[in-house]
Amino acid sequence: MNYIEFEKSLKIFPIFSVKDIQKRFPNFDSRRLVEWQKKGYIVKMKRGYYCFDGQKKREHFLYYAANRMYAPSYISLESALAHYNLIPEGVFLTISVTTKNTASYDTFSGNFEYRHLKPTLFFGYKLLKEKEYTIRMAEPEKVILDYFYLNKLNSEDDVEAMRFNEVLVAELVDLDKLKRYQSVFNSKILDKRIRMFLNVTDA
Repeated sequence: MNYIEFEKSLKIFPIFSVKDIQKRFPNFDSRRLVEWQKKGYIVKMKRGYYCFDGQKKREHFLYYAANRMYAPSYISLESALAHYNLIPEGVFLTISVTTKNTASYDTFSGNFEYRHLKPTLFFGYKLLKEKEYTIRMAEPEKVILDYFYLNKLNSEDDVEAMRFNEVLVAELVDLDKLKRYQSVFNSKILDKRIRMFLNVTDA
C-alpha cells in the first residue's frame, strides 16, 4: 500500500488510531508509520494515535483530540471555563475529566491533562459541533461543579482570585440546573464552595 491510498482513506479523521487503520487495512505494516513520520507526512500525538502533518492545531482540534485520545472524557475545568469566557486567563493545557485514572500527555501540538471523576459524576456534558469536529464539552453548570469539586478553594478570597465574569455567570448558568446537578455530588465540601461562589458572583 502507498501513502496516497492511506491518506485518501483516513483524511476524514482529524486524528486517527492504529485501530482505525487496521479496520481499513487489516494487513497494514506498522513500519510504514515510522517511515511516514520521518518523512513528515504524519505526526504521532501519543502512542497509537496520529494526525496528518497539515492538520491545523487550533483550539477545536485540541478539544477533539483530547476527547479521542483518552476516552471516556469531556472538556472541563479551566479549559471549559475559558471556553465560556467565565474566567479571563488563557489556558495553556487542554484539561478534561475522565472516569479513567488521572493522566497527562505532552504532544507536539499541545499538552493534555485528565482529572479523574467517579462514574456517577460523569454527566452534564453536551456535544458541541464545530466544523468537522464534534466535541464533548461540559455544560456551564457542570464545569463549575467539576472545578469546585476537584480544586481546594477554601475561602471567598480564593474564589475572588479566579476573577469570574459575573455578567456571563448570570447569563450562562441556570441556577436550578446547578442545584440539581449539585445534589448528585452529595458533598458538603462542594456545597460550601458553591455557596462561596454564588456569594462572590452575586448569582
